[in-house]
Amino acid sequence: MTSTLNPASEHPAEIPEYPMTRAAGCPFDPPPTLRAKQQEGPLTKVRLWDGSTPWLVTRYAEQRALLADPRVSSDITRPGYPSSAPVTGSSKVSFILMDDPEHARLRRMVTAPFAVKRVAAMRPAIQKIVDELIDDMLAGPKPVDLVEAFALPVPSLVICELLGVPYADHDFFQDNSKTVIKRDTTPEQRSAALGQLAGYLNDLMGEKLADPGDDMLSQLAERIKSGELSRQDAAQMGVLLLIAGHETTANMIALGTLALLENPDQLALLRDTDDERLVASAVEELLRYLNITHNGRRRAALEDIEIAGQLIRAGDGLIMANDIGNRDPEAFPDPDRLDIQRDARRHVAFGFGVHQCLGQTLARLELQIVYSTLYRRIPTLRPAADLEQIPFKHDGSVYGVYELPVTW
Repeated sequence: MTSTLNPASEHPAEIPEYPMTRAAGCPFDPPPTLRAKQQEGPLTKVRLWDGSTPWLVTRYAEQRALLADPRVSSDITRPGYPSSAPVTGSSKVSFILMDDPEHARLRRMVTAPFAVKRVAAMRPAIQKIVDELIDDMLAGPKPVDLVEAFALPVPSLVICELLGVPYADHDFFQDNSKTVIKRDTTPEQRSAALGQLAGYLNDLMGEKLADPGDDMLSQLAERIKSGELSRQDAAQMGVLLLIAGHETTANMIALGTLALLENPDQLALLRDTDDERLVASAVEELLRYLNITHNGRRRAALEDIEIAGQLIRAGDGLIMANDIGNRDPEAFPDPDRLDIQRDARRHVAFGFGVHQCLGQTLARLELQIVYSTLYRRIPTLRPAADLEQIPFKHDGSVYGVYELPVTW
């Protein structure tokens, strides 16, 4: 039997607000209310900042099914789309918030640099970046903030090299990126930050048009010359790639390190291994366990959809809470335990379906190099502050830590 009404919707006052609050002292785990909702069933209703009540999808199987369903839209302008903040003219950051065929057309223009063989060829360059940053840390004073000294520079240097963006400008684009992804940023502040980034990338695109190099922005410039892409669209794609290319990986490096330090048995397994397969397995398990994107994958239903005994109506909003989806015991037994020997490759940390993360191959390689190098080269690495003193990013769409003081 199909129901069109979730039990919670009979009592509007009981509909919980989303996003939810993590429990004190449990920074690596999803919020307790989210866990309780998953135990109740795969779909429930939640209340957003604007009073809307979209569906929250809490279980792994239903999340994958809906993320792969063409009747579900990523277009932020669709009726019912459960936006995390007021939508402005600059909210639609390139193809990530579009549907096919336009999504596919634009995405295809930037897939080649992220192909497996192309990314694998970057290994020596990324290894050199990681080793040099560790050299600098070892030569400097202790304690050190791992975020500033290592976690943020690694992916920033890599994405700058890939895109053809001067790393000397990293303070500018990192500051604006932080403004874009913080939950409490006003629409005006977010719009201004996106405008600053778009203007910066537009100017860079002008330079690539005049003097192309061997980088991704130069490849987009060729698309502009051929008439396949407008300069504005190319700049927006650059903004997306620049933000996505450093924010999530930087937070995975820092938060993953902290999780391993809090689980010394798992850290010892990783530090002492020469097995590339175990390193790769550790990356997948940390991606599953931590879920850096903790604001849910947001969609709108284009048609009526029946799933798990519920009828989702056309125009209903959907939030796939990937943090609790990756803790679904039906998909991952004993899900709250960090186990780097687990086969966690089926996680939804990178999403699923046509919008699955474009840069996941590069992110995996960066994390494999970091996790196989940092703890081996600094085997006595340890926190220089208690867990309760470390500032976590509860206020953004990307989770992590603002600072991670470490010593050795």
